[in-house]
Parts: sequence; C-alpha cells; structure tokens
Amino acid sequence: MSPAEKIIVALDFSEEKRVLPLLNDLKGHPVWVKIGMELFYSLGPQIIHAAKERGFKIFLDLKLHDIPNTVGQSLKSLSRLPIDMINVHAAGGSEMMKRAAEAVKSGSSNPLLIAVTQLTSTSQEQMNHEQRIPGDILESVTHYAKLAKTSGCDGVVSSPHEVQAIKLICGSSFITVTPGIRPLGSEVQDQKRITTPQEALLLGTDYMVIGRPITQSPNPKAALESILKGF
Repeated sequence: MSPAEKIIVALDFSEEKRVLPLLNDLKGHPVWVKIGMELFYSLGPQIIHAAKERGFKIFLDLKLHDIPNTVGQSLKSLSRLPIDMINVHAAGGSEMMKRAAEAVKSGSSNPLLIAVTQLTSTSQEQMNHEQRIPGDILESVTHYAKLAKTSGCDGVVSSPHEVQAIKLICGSSFITVTPGIRPLGSEVQDQKRITTPQEALLLGTDYMVIGRPITQSPNPKAALESILKGF
C-alpha cells in the first residue's frame, strides 16, 4: 500500500459548494475521504455517491453509540451505501459491537467496521476526571481495542501513540485509523495526542486522517502533494 492510500482526507464541511470543488481537485490521487457527521447530516447519502463517482474510497465517520438493536438496524441501512469503512464507539460495549459486526456483514458493500477508543482530543485529565476512567490513556485504548477485536470489529480509531501497543495485543492485521496527524508547521487546534505523518507511519499506523492542513489550504492538491513528498 502506497503512502497516499494510507491517507484519509477529512471532509469537515457542511456545504456542497465547498466540498465538491475539493473532491474534484483531489480526484486522481488514491486517497480515501472521510465523511463525518457535519457533512452527512447536511447533505445525506448523495455526498457519498458523489465521492464514490469520483473514485474515492469512503470512510463514513458517524461514531454510532446506542443500544445494540438500534446500532445494528442503523448499520443494516448504512451498509447499503457504497462505503468502505464505518465506525461505532467501543464504549457502547461488546454486545453493541457484535450486533454492528453482524449488520455490516449482511450488507452489499461489506465495509470495514472500526471502533472508536479514546478521541484524540481527549486528554489524560479529561479521561480520569470527566469520564471517571482510572489509569492512563494507553490502558483505556488497549482495553477497548481488545474488546473491539473479540466483538468482531476489523480495527479501531486511536492516536498514533497507541498503535504499537494495539498491534502487539491485537495482531498486525488489526487495523488502526489515526486522527491527530499534523504536518510540521500546522496548527494543533483541538487535537491533543498528535504526530506528523512521517512519525505515524514509523509507528505502524494503517490509515492517517488528515483534515484541515489539506482542506483549509489555499491549494489543497498542492498541500496533499507536499505531504506525500515527505515520505
């Protein structure tokens, strides 16, 4: 897999007039695109079809977290869309993730199912004091990763810093999707546990989510190509 195929460009927009020119600009590069809540709730399934028509693989990032039946039924519907990856929250528990895994396998597109562990915007203090989860971030992430694997998920979302521990515990084929990727010189913004793209690859991540350094650049295509030149 080339470095470009490991990049997932986060389409953090809500307006068609902003996202379609970006898709056209990046067309031809073998990157993935991430369609999250902001975009999906604004434009619906049509934006998935628009991205697929332009040749992109699609990560539908809705972070489903509800009772097992609701998540399972929702994923049966979502899996009919031409998506390649979708996610749930590992905090929903093993039964929810098992129902999610069963649902995606019953659909026509059979997307990869990954589980969110701890958001890359979550700090140690927030996890301990607001979520009331003791221990450190790594312990929480690896616990969720083990639970996700035994529940039938294909991988997890984590920061790049936890990738090696996840691979050690869950195996090298267990997928890691890592937000919090910032090229040198980029603003950190709301992310806390971050690395550069080069560092993330050295840590063994499978997919890197990169958003604003590309999408908010005056020339997104040039920004992407600049990142690729660094590998």
